[in-house]
Parts: sequence; structure tokens; C-alpha cells
Amino acid sequence: MTRHCICCYTVMGVGLRDWHMTCPACHYESASLTPTINDSSHSTGLDETARASGLVRVRQLNFRQLIQHILQYKPPGSTLLDVGCAHGWFLEVAGEALKVEGLEPDQTIYEQTAKRGLPVRLGFFPEALKAGDQYDVITFNDVIEHIPDIHAALQAVQGHLNTNGILLLNVPNRDGIFYQLSKLLCRFGLSSFFERLWQTGLPSPHVHYFNKKTLAALLKRAGFKVQTHGRLETVVLSGLYQRISYVGKSHRVTNGLLFLAVAASLPLLKLLPSDILYIIATPDPQAGN
Repeated sequence: MTRHCICCYTVMGVGLRDWHMTCPACHYESASLTPTINDSSHSTGLDETARASGLVRVRQLNFRQLIQHILQYKPPGSTLLDVGCAHGWFLEVAGEALKVEGLEPDQTIYEQTAKRGLPVRLGFFPEALKAGDQYDVITFNDVIEHIPDIHAALQAVQGHLNTNGILLLNVPNRDGIFYQLSKLLCRFGLSSFFERLWQTGLPSPHVHYFNKKTLAALLKRAGFKVQTHGRLETVVLSGLYQRISYVGKSHRVTNGLLFLAVAASLPLLKLLPSDILYIIATPDPQAGN
């Protein structure tokens, strides 16, 4: 079956694995991996506590940066929906200035987040929302790249944004140094790093990989206008070892050596293309004219 690029509509070409495809024109990348959220028959053995401890510090730092950007467009007290809010870290940070609500599809993670008293509802976007649910800001933090029908999701965003509302996307960057390194290793037969970045085998694998250009093109096709963009930190020292080792597939010594190598390279990484980018966009009233 012929598949077309969702950004420029070019026929997709073969990728580095049988489930991986790449656009020869704009270099958008996609995967045919299948999400298995809430499917008890697909057990990964994932230690969610260890995974969270490895991510929380870098996510909190990035989230504070994103809130500062949001506040340049929306005043304190504005309403915000965080789609795929997971453990609620973004809700905690954003809740200091905005009226927040989270949406989380994973039953187990939802229950953990709700028990902490955070304003979260269970379900997928947009099915879990009511027709009249409107927000000043809708955010997808490391989420939109997991959604197979991304065009439908962006169309639904248009219907749930208030007038002059904003959309914030925070996604992995295909131009990032770690992702490019993973592709190089994969070409030499070492595919584990590449597969980890696509989150193969996990309940919600990545199915899209963008860079700034392709994500902007996708948003334009969906009727949005990009207002600003930037990079976010990929790794920080705090929680780095837990992040490297949480999947549990590598030997402890291997994880330790990788930790030392990444820690030593942190100053250099700030000068290289980041593996995380964000874009803030608004509905374009001129779209379709």
C-alpha cells in the first residue's frame, strides 16, 4: 500500500527497518508501529517508577521554559489543557500561573496522577472532551508524535481552542544529535538505540519524527500559523543514569559507561542540534483562502 508524507504528500520511501519510512522530499519520518495503551495482553515489564525518576528533572526544567513562552501570549489565569499529561509534571508547573486540566489515556498512569489531587480526566483526545470544552491553550508535550491520525487531532484542536487560542507542541527532533547518531549506528547493524528512540515495544511508540521545517509544514496544512519555535534540553545530569538504564536491556557496566560518556559531553551537547524542539502556533484565519 502506497503511503504519502503527511507534510508534503510525497510518496514515502523505505527506511532503516521494516516498520520505518522516510520522505525523500522533506525527510519527515514515520513508523507503522501499533500503540497498545491499556492492552493487558502486551506486557513490557517496564518499571514506570524508574522511568519517571529518570525523566522528571529534565522535563521540569523544560516545562518552566515553556510556561514562560506561553505567558508571552496568554495572561495568568488563562485555561490550559495538557493532552497526554502522564504524571502531571507539566500541570504542576503550569498550575502556578494558569487554570489547568490534564487528559491521560493510560488507565494506570491516570489513577496515579488523579490520586495526587491533580485535575486530570481519563481518555483519549478528543473523544474524552465535550463539544463545549474550550481552552485558551492546548499543549501536547511529547505526545503528538505518538498519535497515528495526527491530522484529525490537529483539526480537533481547532474546535477546542478559544478565539486567539494557542497550540504548543513539544516533540522529538529528527535533526537532533542523538537521533542522527542512532541512525548511523543502525546503518551499521546496531539498531537498539534507534529502536529505543522510536520506543518500539512500549505501549505508546513514536509513529512520527519531525524537524522544525516538517512540523511547520504540517501545521500549515492543518490551518495553523507558527508564532515561535525553539529548542529544549535533551539531557541533564540529574536522573541521567536512571534514564539510560530504565528499560533494563543493557548490562549495568554498559549503562555506567554510557552515563559517563554522556555526562562528559553535556557542555558540547548544548552547542549541537537538540533532540527536542517546541513550536507555538495559532489558528490561521487566512487558511484555505
